[in-house]
Amino acid sequence: MGKTLERIEKYWTNRAQGYSNLNRWQLSCDSKDRWHSVLRREMPKGRPAELTVLDMGCGPGFFSVILAQDGFNVVAADYTEEMLEKAKENCEGLDNVMFTRQDAQNMTLPDNYFDVIVSRNLTWVLEEPEKAYSEWFRVLKKGGMLLNFDANWYSYLYDDEKRKGYERDRKNVEIRNMKDHFIGTDIDEMEAIAMEVPLSPVQRPIWDKQVLKKAGFSDVTFDTEIWQQVWTETEKVNHGSMPLFMIKAIK
Repeated sequence: MGKTLERIEKYWTNRAQGYSNLNRWQLSCDSKDRWHSVLRREMPKGRPAELTVLDMGCGPGFFSVILAQDGFNVVAADYTEEMLEKAKENCEGLDNVMFTRQDAQNMTLPDNYFDVIVSRNLTWVLEEPEKAYSEWFRVLKKGGMLLNFDANWYSYLYDDEKRKGYERDRKNVEIRNMKDHFIGTDIDEMEAIAMEVPLSPVQRPIWDKQVLKKAGFSDVTFDTEIWQQVWTETEKVNHGSMPLFMIKAIK
């Protein structure tokens, strides 16, 4: 295990309970309906019970719960054991979810196995994102789909204008008396990690499209307005300067 990966694992181990609480809140409000609508729209046509989905970087299981409740066969994968434990708790009663500890960049999963891979807020923090995309291509079936949701989360560390946007977000949250999603997190540690990984200063999702094509994906598109559909008003105010995008790639 590299030092950065060890540092990332420690951070998310300490964050697991708080992140699980956030996911539980998302599953109990209109956030779940927003995400469910987008996932169902993007998923391949056919009976969910006949499709196997890899939830890569599942965290406490937000996508896993939504997809399993919809009837898909889900493999929930994360590198952090504590996150997997929280995912198991949140998926209690769902017998179509399997759990596995995996490094997204060095997976032990079989070739040409999954119909779909979904991921949220993972690729930005990887040490070798190009290698991860190649691995994800490997485990997808021919014609399989990757749906990756992410953002330029810590680009403000490298861009003065984006720093102003981040600070404006914090002020807007305070003015509107909303819950600040950065409170309760170790911001200093997360920023230190962001400085160690390669994607923080990169212009995405343009970078992703180029790398996914290089990895072998034949059809790669992205939607930079997806945040308007899936984020609640609180999330929009919290992260307005770092909008979520969706990348869709077909093997």
